[in-house]
Amino acid sequence: MVDPGQGVKPPGFGKLTKILQWVAWIVLGLCVMGIFVVAGKMAISHQRGQGGEHATGLAYVLGACILVGTASALVTALVV
Repeated sequence: MVDPGQGVKPPGFGKLTKILQWVAWIVLGLCVMGIFVVAGKMAISHQRGQGGEHATGLAYVLGACILVGTASALVTALVV
């Protein structure tokens, strides 16, 4: 098994890192927006007594937030 040790970064690695940072910010923004959308739907549906149906949507959005946070931490640990 090959151990690269500290290794040498390939050419253009800085640009790839910048793109990954942009994608992370965009996805985190979408997660926050998703929480707001689900909360708005729950507030409107609560008036009709149907607020509980959106709990599944909130679970999906929060799951996405957890995945993004975990991926960000993992990539940061591997790159640094």
